[in-house]
Amino acid sequence: MLADDVQYVKGVGPRRGEALGTHGIRTCGDLLHFFPRRYVDKSTIAGLRDVVPGMDAVTIIGRVLKRNRIRRGRRPYLEIIIEDARGDRLKGVWFNAIDWIFKRLPEGNRVAFYGKLQSARHGQMKSMAHPDFDNLDEDGPSLDTGRILPLYPGGMQLQRVGLKSRRLRRVIYGLFLSRGLELWDNLPPWARQRHNLIDGRVALRAVHLPKSYEELEKARERLKYEELFFFQLAIARYRQHLKKIAGTRFKGPGQLYETFLNRVLPFTLTNGQKNALKAICTDTTGGYRMNRLIQGDVGCGKTVVGVAALLLALDSGYQGAFMAPTEILAEQHYANLRQYLEPLDVRVRLLIGKQRKTVRTRILQEIASGEAQIVVGTHAVIQQDVTFKNLAMAVVDEQHRFGVLQRASLYEKGKSSHVLLMTATPIPRSLALTVYGDLDVTAIRELPSGRRPIKTYLLKENRRASMMDLLRRELAAGNQAYVVYPLVEKSEKVALQDAENGMKHLRNALPEYSIDLIHGRMKQVEKDAVMERFKNRETVLLVATTVIEVGVDAPHATVMVIEHAERFGLAQLHQLRGRVGRGSQQAYCILMASYQRSQVADERLKVLVNTADGFKISEADMKLRGAGDFSGTRQSGLPEFKIADIVEDQALLIAARKDAADLVARDPTLEAPEHARMREYYLEHYRRGEGALFAVG
Repeated sequence: MLADDVQYVKGVGPRRGEALGTHGIRTCGDLLHFFPRRYVDKSTIAGLRDVVPGMDAVTIIGRVLKRNRIRRGRRPYLEIIIEDARGDRLKGVWFNAIDWIFKRLPEGNRVAFYGKLQSARHGQMKSMAHPDFDNLDEDGPSLDTGRILPLYPGGMQLQRVGLKSRRLRRVIYGLFLSRGLELWDNLPPWARQRHNLIDGRVALRAVHLPKSYEELEKARERLKYEELFFFQLAIARYRQHLKKIAGTRFKGPGQLYETFLNRVLPFTLTNGQKNALKAICTDTTGGYRMNRLIQGDVGCGKTVVGVAALLLALDSGYQGAFMAPTEILAEQHYANLRQYLEPLDVRVRLLIGKQRKTVRTRILQEIASGEAQIVVGTHAVIQQDVTFKNLAMAVVDEQHRFGVLQRASLYEKGKSSHVLLMTATPIPRSLALTVYGDLDVTAIRELPSGRRPIKTYLLKENRRASMMDLLRRELAAGNQAYVVYPLVEKSEKVALQDAENGMKHLRNALPEYSIDLIHGRMKQVEKDAVMERFKNRETVLLVATTVIEVGVDAPHATVMVIEHAERFGLAQLHQLRGRVGRGSQQAYCILMASYQRSQVADERLKVLVNTADGFKISEADMKLRGAGDFSGTRQSGLPEFKIADIVEDQALLIAARKDAADLVARDPTLEAPEHARMREYYLEHYRRGEGALFAVG
């Protein structure tokens, strides 16, 4: 059976089986799904007289005429001369492993050389340096000549036990011969017909042993769709499961909600904010638990949406919680909520780790009694000693900084609580369909009226005087500024400017202004004091590392200077830029970059200069970095697809998502006869090991 231990496959054994296990290959089925990383085309066999130097690599077949071990100086080498069917001769030359090659290619044997023809003087024999070779007189099938060859990943771990691509091709070929008839097609006929996909068994054989590039392309498309479809099927079933979880049924918008939006707020909501609140009202009055993500750029007004969501709970007689990842951000939200809700006589309390024991005890009592209507805090909100009277709405800001278990603990603080997650890091659509596939996602794309687009400039070192002129002008006008460095202190390993020396230079250049320093090595109480001074405008210029990426809302900050901008990621640069431009005045972001920078770094910086749209930036960022490295998504739930790529295969991803949703709507338990094999594969695949990401039975 395909579930048998891989060590029992011919050519594997216990030692190789153990090495394969380090790559997640433990069964025969796993081995068949160990897909090649790339291919080499050896399908073209040429006559020697038809090949000239400079052509692409070709395969030449002939018989071994002569073998010569030659020593010139200290370095011996091997020459093997073959003659093709027309009598033309080719010399292969090797400088390494010459004894092993000498034994493998005896005179008289029919062999194939694969490589590029070397340039030769007139009258000299044509030659190849270190050609790949295949002994065609060896027993067994010819799997290395005259075909498209798969090359497998694995590195030294597999090579040390003799499982290079050449050996793996033979092992997998033998597995198809012995177990191929046990394979079945995991997709239902309607899915194959809808997308004109080839049979799954043919696809598996073709991805390992393709007869042509056309067949290989069809096989890869089929296997990519299958991988995406089953993951989306898991998400669709999980979403269906979530929709059945009862949620506290709110009465709908009441007096607090309406007064806040129509009287307290000094501005009109954007269309994005209105659409988000409309969805939240629908979710919270439907009788099922809301599980919604709001995503949008810094400054798009997510906090206002979160406050309104909390007031929906209060209007129905329940409590709300607002959770932030840092104490600085929690205190900022607490100040904003008090300012917003003081006219409504709403009792807001702050719960963070640094509070005195007497203060914390009093707040815990108010939370338990219900006197505290809204609790703002960090992870302190979900500690065991925090008991709510009737929590029904939990808002989590910068949710990607919280782990799944932390969010789950927040859910458990209330009975059937609704959950609203918010992030200022917009993510591409393809990631939203995977990492956040179990959530309902709402995007807020507009900025509130009165906000001006931040002007972004890319400057080299010879334009530093222009940057300093801008700083002086903005500080003289009563505004504030940030200067961000990649390092805290000078390093002997890299020639980069650092924050500590940068502050000294800026104090010398701008002696009339108050300048402060903040970085991640400082104690929390020190960082809080620095940010408090900047917030109160006691400091006008803040020298920092990326610790301010998520920080205090300073509406008078109009300049963000980022030193060595080429050293930062695109999403990080966009977040730093979002620290300015939060008031009505024109704001500027200056990217100071080195002359010497990589092409990828240059592309990142140009993207930031050319657009302020966080969603477009996130798409560009993922294309440059790849899905696995995007904003920590590998740790946030992004599966490690074996063959699909959600950046390149978005069309297939969207199609698979629609098909999975349609299937769950028609046959939620996969009990229909035509889905029997698919159900068996799904349950086995998603209930086993780390693959059980979303399985719900």
